[in-house]
Order: sequence, then structure tokens, then C-alpha cells
Amino acid sequence: MERPAIIVAKTDHERLLTMANGLIERKPELAEELIGELERARIVEDGAVPTGTVQMGSTLEYRTEGGVARHVTLVYPADADIASGRISILTPVGTALLGMAVGQTIDFTANDGRQHFLTIASVTPRLDAAE
Repeated sequence: MERPAIIVAKTDHERLLTMANGLIERKPELAEELIGELERARIVEDGAVPTGTVQMGSTLEYRTEGGVARHVTLVYPADADIASGRISILTPVGTALLGMAVGQTIDFTANDGRQHFLTIASVTPRLDAAE
């Protein structure tokens, strides 16, 4: 499956690239996946991210290949809490979500090695995005 085009805000891109580069020695597979996504992203100014695009801090709904809907917020690792739906960017699903837009579908390999597909159903921007 061809990877969909993604858009990432400049500030998030810089912070995530720094974080990924810091992980290369300890967790190379995580770092490489995130760097790969960042390299293929179209980078835009923070205020120019199109509505309905998943960015750091976005709350969104996605549907799995089985039609199951999940509501999550994409966060940095320190803020992750799976029980409250706060998904770390450093998880396979978190990395897959970054930069996706409503209606786009992407495949990713989960920690258990299985291939999954998800489709973005809705995106609510982070609260500070309007600042």
C-alpha cells in the first residue's frame, strides 16, 4: 500500500526529529520509523496546517480494518496514558497517525508484528492551535 501524503507543522517536525535522533542508539527501530515519516512529510508553518490534519496534541477518531472506532489524542511520550486514550508518538500507531488527514488510510506494523490498517474519521485540533 502506498503511504498517503502527510503534513506536519514546522515546530512539531523539529521537536520530533530531535527526539528521534536521540533514540537512534537505544531504540533504532522506533527512531527509524519516525524519521522515515518525518522525511516524507510536507512541512508547513505552524499556523498553516490544514483543518482535519493530525498533529501533536490532536484528538481524533480512527477506524480499524474491522470498523472499530477509537478516540485518541496524539501526545509526546511523557504525556502518554493508554487508559485515557493518550497515545505516544513513539508507538507504531502514534507514528502512523502523524500528519494524516480525514479520510486517509494507512497501514502499520504493530508491536506484535501484525499488519493493521486505519482510516482517519475525524480530527479535533489541539487547544493551543488557534493561538
